[in-house]
Amino acid sequence: MSLNPNGYKSLLLLVAGAKGAIGSTLAAAVSMLKHHPESVLPYLTTAGKFPSLFPQQAVDFAGWDVDNHPMATAISRHGILPNALWEPFQDEIARVKVFSSPGADLSRAAQVQQIILNIQSLKSGFPDALPVFINLLPACASEPLHATYTLSQIYAHKDSSGQEIFWPDISPDLSYALAAIACQIPVVNFTPNLLEYPAVVQEAVKNGVCMAGCDGKTGQTYFKVVLASAFKARNLQVDGWYSLNILGNADGKNLMDPEKAAGKLANKTHLLDDILGYPVGQKYGTPSHKVHIDYYPPRGDAKEAWDVIDLVGLFDLPMSIRINLQGRDSILAAPLVLDLARWMAALSRSGRKGLIPELGFYFKKPMGDCPPITFQEQLNCLQSLEYECLHL
Repeated sequence: MSLNPNGYKSLLLLVAGAKGAIGSTLAAAVSMLKHHPESVLPYLTTAGKFPSLFPQQAVDFAGWDVDNHPMATAISRHGILPNALWEPFQDEIARVKVFSSPGADLSRAAQVQQIILNIQSLKSGFPDALPVFINLLPACASEPLHATYTLSQIYAHKDSSGQEIFWPDISPDLSYALAAIACQIPVVNFTPNLLEYPAVVQEAVKNGVCMAGCDGKTGQTYFKVVLASAFKARNLQVDGWYSLNILGNADGKNLMDPEKAAGKLANKTHLLDDILGYPVGQKYGTPSHKVHIDYYPPRGDAKEAWDVIDLVGLFDLPMSIRINLQGRDSILAAPLVLDLARWMAALSRSGRKGLIPELGFYFKKPMGDCPPITFQEQLNCLQSLEYECLHL
């Protein structure tokens, strides 16, 4: 196999939350890519892109998790994939290297150092692979750090007055991001947990690392962007939008904690006003865009989304639309994670660093300066970004 100009033969996914629903589905997809690429490649938005990067099926998987059971056990427990789909490759899946997550009792610096050592071990095991870090940890209820905190304050857990910052209030995701940046590895934040603090982004720029996030846009919110963009283009006024999500996987159960759900709900809600250019419900003096998430165990990973949209047209006459999406949470998310990893590998090779707002297509809350908002703007940005990757 010939090397690309940077000497890489493959892509290495470094996943925090490797044995979660999305992570374990992704691990199975990576194995399927090697043996039956026709079952995965047609569902990637990056299929056929970046031909000089490395072969599309040349992907490896590793990561971290608090679960010490084998990866095959995680896949079976989540019940997302039929056994016949992944069991032929269970020996290969069993060899996936997943480290234990750093203990919450460790200091920030100790956590970062442990993760760096793990990354160095993985890079030795995959010397010809370009690694990309993927954050798939559960939504957490951590208190966001102040935007003015320096990197030293983040590491020392002290605010500007020298007071100790209460440890549980700091997202555990941040240790992984800091370790990846220290190792000059691109960072994808697929969760609603905030990593993109100014000091962290500055460190990424300093180390030549690109970052993309946050909060992956997989099902209901993706279609909301498409429809809201269409309503805006047609000058139809959105008078109200009621959204309900029911899902029975671990993510759904975790989001029953209001503090853990707050970030995701805010991202889902603010996005609509940003697209339309006005607050939905302004004539009522209160928001009429409602988003609810409910844990419903019978659904498992097969989440269901209901939307009721109230519109106003010519002569202020009302109309409405009802939508029922019966999706599969991890099946929708896993290919997007793989897409983002390929984008970050290409962008890293092209010399991009810092936040990549042009990848807003993939996120509920795209980070960076002036991210694209409407669906067409997001598609246009991806097209321009691809041209940039191919011609730098």
